Amino acid sequence: MIEHVVPAAVRSRTVRGDGLDHAPLHPEEAAAVARAVAKRRGEYAAGRACARAALTALGLPPGPIRRDGERGAPVWPEGVVGSITHCDGYRAAAVARSSDILTLGIDAEPHGPLPEGVLDIVQSTAAERAALAALTAEHPGLHWDRLLFSAKETVYKAWYPFHRRMLGFNEAELVLTRDPDADDRGSYTARLLVPGPLLAEGTGPDVFRGRWLVRDGLLVTAIAVPNEPDVPGPTGEGATGGRPAQARTRA
Repeated sequence: MIEHVVPAAVRSRTVRGDGLDHAPLHPEEAAAVARAVAKRRGEYAAGRACARAALTALGLPPGPIRRDGERGAPVWPEGVVGSITHCDGYRAAAVARSSDILTLGIDAEPHGPLPEGVLDIVQSTAAERAALAALTAEHPGLHWDRLLFSAKETVYKAWYPFHRRMLGFNEAELVLTRDPDADDRGSYTARLLVPGPLLAEGTGPDVFRGRWLVRDGLLVTAIAVPNEPDVPGPTGEGATGGRPAQARTRA
């Protein structure tokens, strides 16, 4: 499904179920999850296996993908941006050359309502909550609260490489739209609300645009920012990953 919400320059690999949860890991990868529970190790192994398959499709060798020591985000090879996601029954990774895509963030969630209270944790803005109510009334077959949650995850993943710090759910305001000719897909924009010097530095975009798709009980979201000459790239290691602090799951 991820392949339907990213541009042609992005290579992705997905798997349904837990078929890759026992994929072999490089020693440094295995060490990172040596003390993790079996479910976490399986998701990690499958995510790395998907990432290596995506790198191979990009024409690159499938080497180890270590973790950023700060936030646990994947660290990609030189000249590559990427993102990994997993949820019950689905694992995926997407990569691109940084000469084509400036930054990338993907997320997958089960297409169901958020558990009670999670929307409060997400710290959605008043405008977002009003929009969710209107969208739910107009299109009740879609779980717009889950979509907002997933889309905010991709904003964090796309933003993190530029500033190397957590981005709170309430530091970006999203507008969700549905394609007029399809009930199961659409787009979204995210306007960053981060005050102060981060945006003043002129590093990275202050508005992200993404795509979403609902199919077969799953919801996927993705942001892929084209590399344009007037948008400086991230100054860190170039990884995209991690999740907002309120609901963070390491990749």
